[in-house]
Amino acid sequence: MDDNSASKRKRKRGRKPKAAPASPDRSSPSPPPAADPVPAVAGRRGRKSRRHDAPTDADAPRPASPPCRGEPKPVANGCDAVAEVGPASWEEAVRVVPCMDAVVKVFCVHTEPNFSLPWQRKRQYSSSSSGFIIGGRRVLTNAHSVEHYTQVKLKKRGSDTKYLATVLAIGTECDIALLTVSDDEFWEGVSPVEFGTLPALQDAVTVVGYPIGGDTISVTSGVVSRIEILSYVHGSTELLGLQIDAAINSGNSGGPAFNDRGKCVGIAFQSLKHEDAENIGYVIPTPVIKHFIQDYEKSGEYTGFPILGIEWQKMENPDLRKAMGMKPDQKGVRVRRVEPTAPESGCLQPSDIILSFDGVDIANDGTVPFRHGERIGFSYLVSQKYTGEKALVKVLRDSKVHEFKIRLATHKRLVAAHVKGRPPSYYIVAGFVFAAVSVPYLRSEYGKDYEYDAPVKLLVKHLHSMAESPDEQLVVVSQVLVADINIGYEEIVNTQVLAFNGQPVKNLKNLVTMVENCKDEFLKFDLEYDQIVVLETKTAKAATQDILTTHCIPSAMSDDLKT
Repeated sequence: MDDNSASKRKRKRGRKPKAAPASPDRSSPSPPPAADPVPAVAGRRGRKSRRHDAPTDADAPRPASPPCRGEPKPVANGCDAVAEVGPASWEEAVRVVPCMDAVVKVFCVHTEPNFSLPWQRKRQYSSSSSGFIIGGRRVLTNAHSVEHYTQVKLKKRGSDTKYLATVLAIGTECDIALLTVSDDEFWEGVSPVEFGTLPALQDAVTVVGYPIGGDTISVTSGVVSRIEILSYVHGSTELLGLQIDAAINSGNSGGPAFNDRGKCVGIAFQSLKHEDAENIGYVIPTPVIKHFIQDYEKSGEYTGFPILGIEWQKMENPDLRKAMGMKPDQKGVRVRRVEPTAPESGCLQPSDIILSFDGVDIANDGTVPFRHGERIGFSYLVSQKYTGEKALVKVLRDSKVHEFKIRLATHKRLVAAHVKGRPPSYYIVAGFVFAAVSVPYLRSEYGKDYEYDAPVKLLVKHLHSMAESPDEQLVVVSQVLVADINIGYEEIVNTQVLAFNGQPVKNLKNLVTMVENCKDEFLKFDLEYDQIVVLETKTAKAATQDILTTHCIPSAMSDDLKT
């Protein structure tokens, strides 16, 4: 269930450095077709094209031999054929593959929160990625392509104009974002991309986008290598995904992957970079994309992918099955723990055996039938549901079968995987900076290898602890801003606060309320590792304003804690 090793080796793709050799601000039109190949994937299933510089058949001029004038030429991608008379012009080549015109370049300016200094933001930076137009005057791209955005602009193929875009929804877990453009000119002459069905193994795919290494559209081709539940690096979750052998480079993120009939079968979003691996890219498949779009259309916002709030164990050992009272014809998985904040906590118990989910039997290894000759983890069935929907779960408990109607909800982690655009919360008293721990916070403090470098106590809470209440947070002393009042405490860094004046600390808001309303003579903080911090209440509160002035901090607490 927890496969951290693989996810660490996967990197998000899609951000192009601002100082890249190919300037994204070039306004000149695209070069002639010979430098902008059009995919010709029909008849090449299982074969990866390696001719990047030579024009494809769709771009090459017609030979001098007499052509069949007026006779439509069949098109491999399923688009309407175009009658050709004489040599193919640039406009005719574009009309042969109209779905290419729906692929846009996404320009984004990001301003990330500064978790180490939460009262300010980091220096802004720019990136470029890919996207594509779908029905309803909307554009799809990756969530990490527009994360912490301050401005998003789109440019169509062959255009010299960048159009301001509005972000409608960001699906953090599935790494998909939905955009729109208010300018009617942007939508003129462009047909939206149509979605195809989930491809089979060895089906040909063509990835289209604007990766690093050039300014014009790029096409790479390959085949579907694997279909399974993947770890989504940006979303810190596991959903259905496609593995392909087509090259996915920085800037390809958000671009569509087409099948040999010109239908979109996924969105490029990450690749695997490892010394023992070559040409391994990952695509978000159409079931996940459609779930995101339909979720937005039903709710008016993105509500997320639900989960079954449990940890489970395989039941492959025959002695274990016998000890749990399972019959020879019964299969399932054992519940190890139930999330206290999950709706399942009201009916499921540790050591329950989950036999089926919504009428689909679960095998002893936790898989369910997927397609002919294929099996997939049963979490796929859960992810196909929507937040708030109910599912029928059949459970074996004390050798008796029970059925429960369970309302599904999203995951509430003790250490949040994302801040979802909100500025980080903080509170300062006597130079002590208190903050709530999240994955972005750990990444900011310890880098991308935070799972190796962060304090062990915090990592244990992050990986194994469960929230006891929906508003529970892991509160730490982030740092100590040195002043006379806190002499001797300067070396306290990222240490959890367990209690204040004998009262447990549930979250940062709770700590702020207790400190601000404290009438005792001393402020006493109980920290991890059996440390304590004691300050005189009156002196500590009086010294806070001078410390804020010294460090140019506008307020002793973030705005969300003032209400």
